[in-house]
Amino acid sequence: MPGLSHFARKVKAVEHKTLRIRVDALARVEGEGGIELHVRDGRVLDHRFRIFEPPRFFEAFLLGRSYTEVPDITARICGICPVAYQMSSVLALERALGVEVDEPVRVLRRLMYCGEWIESHALHVLFLHAPDFLRLADAFGIARLYPDMFRKGLELKKAGNDLVSLIGGREVHPVNMKVGGFHRMIAQAELDTLKERLKRARDHALDLVAWVSGFSFPDFSRDYEFVALCHPTEYPMAEGEVTSSLGLTLKSDEVEDIFVEEQVDHSHALHASIAGREGYVVGPLARFNLNHERLSPLARQAVQDAKLDAPCTNPFRSIVVRAVEILQACDDALTILEGRGLRGEALLPDIQVRAGRGSACTEAPRGLLHHRYELDEAGLVRAARIMPPTSQNQRSIESDLLHLVEASADLGEERLTWLCEQAVRNYDPCISCATHSLRPGTPRVDGWRRNDHSSPR
Repeated sequence: MPGLSHFARKVKAVEHKTLRIRVDALARVEGEGGIELHVRDGRVLDHRFRIFEPPRFFEAFLLGRSYTEVPDITARICGICPVAYQMSSVLALERALGVEVDEPVRVLRRLMYCGEWIESHALHVLFLHAPDFLRLADAFGIARLYPDMFRKGLELKKAGNDLVSLIGGREVHPVNMKVGGFHRMIAQAELDTLKERLKRARDHALDLVAWVSGFSFPDFSRDYEFVALCHPTEYPMAEGEVTSSLGLTLKSDEVEDIFVEEQVDHSHALHASIAGREGYVVGPLARFNLNHERLSPLARQAVQDAKLDAPCTNPFRSIVVRAVEILQACDDALTILEGRGLRGEALLPDIQVRAGRGSACTEAPRGLLHHRYELDEAGLVRAARIMPPTSQNQRSIESDLLHLVEASADLGEERLTWLCEQAVRNYDPCISCATHSLRPGTPRVDGWRRNDHSSPR
């Protein structure tokens, strides 16, 4: 597909020229959403990323439940990234209860998270996003025109699913993780059965990076604030401090002091922002820009070969970063399978139930995920808050639409509509994960409905 610069010429305003872009139901995204833009004389008068999927009330479901039930419930928030939701809830509850796990448990959890990154990114890159760059309607076109790459994509996804299934008990909505560890620790001999498959997956990931880096990318970039976990020695998944490209460094229990969420009329997902600032970006671009030096040597070489510079501020190139993260996850998983931290038997802690509050952030494939729980003396959930990646990216998605259309309003409705859909899919939005609601009667503040965060949404 030619780059946007190929098409975008200086807009010559035509008096009273009006353009409306409306997509009632976005394809190749998880969940139900659409976009609306009203353009006049090359200026965007209104722009909305609409999320109309009904609220799902997961935070309400958790109230009154024992802490032991929470991981199995949160794993059902998403069928594509259940590990992220389960892991975040487990880590937050362990902090509320003062539980510390030993190294074999920590490393096995990271290995499970690697599986989710592989399968989720493979799904998005090959089957949801790549068709945009190839001017194809869907992944069936890729299967027809690029059968070898399509097969490699399927094998990548299966390798990730098998890793999650082995450790988590099943590939969708896993059941093996619990507060304090796992219901069943996985023996090294069982894990060894995946080594050869992951070696092939790593080779496929290298081919995938080379393939997607050859796409033509629209000439579009913006000055974003990127937010992601940062870890001193690892490419971040489930540990580290929340860091922004503009200098923020926060512990997970400080996130709610800085990050605020508000409701808008056109979305059932809360819009997040940093207090006193505009929207920000979470996800692969943010992780890469803040942590690229912590990639494995193989992934760093792939970045160099792909001519991917850091910082990367073109959201359309996020598909390359996702491919690099698949490679990173495969490489990381193989390093773990070779024995780092898995030797010896894990000692599961003795949990003393108590009242407490705990927060945790992890890096879901789509970006930073924040959980916070408050427990009473019996270990029952009294308050819960979940901040998903897509709700954090909504403001930036809408801003991208505005700037993209104003830069290229002369492309015509059909071409511009395609480009706007592609811009949304840059973020791999998981709309179902993001949908929340407010209590009836929540007051409006300056045209926005503000959530007081003290009750389920």
